[in-house]
Amino acid sequence: MGLDYSQIVNGIIEKYNGRKEAIIPILQDVQSELRWLPPEAISLISKRLKISESNIYSIATFYKSFYLKPRGEHVVTVCMGTACHVRGAPKILEEFERKLNIKEGETTKDHKVTLECVNCVGACALGPIVIVNEEYHGQMTKVKVENILENILKKG
Repeated sequence: MGLDYSQIVNGIIEKYNGRKEAIIPILQDVQSELRWLPPEAISLISKRLKISESNIYSIATFYKSFYLKPRGEHVVTVCMGTACHVRGAPKILEEFERKLNIKEGETTKDHKVTLECVNCVGACALGPIVIVNEEYHGQMTKVKVENILENILKKG
C-alpha cells in the first residue's frame, strides 16, 4: 500500500452524502486532488460506497478523462490534429520527448511532467498548438518548447 488517502477520499464521499449515484463526480474530485486514481483510493471508494472495485475500474477505464497511472505536476498536451500535424506537431512532440527523456503517454521519473497527445483541441488557426496546464501556446517551435520547459521546471 502507498500513501494514506483515507482523509481525502472520505471527505469527498461525505461531500456527496455517500451516494453511489455520485460515483463519477466522486472519482473526478478524487482525481482532482491526487492527479490520478490510485488503487488505494479506488479500494476505499469501493468499501465506502459498496460498489465493487471492478465496477469502479470499468467506469474509470471507460472515460478517457480518468487516469490510473500517476501524472506529473505539469501536463503538456500536444495537439496532433490535421492542421497542427501539417504544421509540424510531430517535430514538436519529438522535441518534448527528447528534452524530457520520455515518450508520449509517460511521466518523468520525478513526476514533474506528463506528456500526452490529443487528436484536436479546436484551435486550428494557432497550430501547432501545445497546452500546458490548461494554458494554450500557439504556433509552437523548438525554441518555444525550450522556453516552456524552462518555465515549468523552474517553478517546481
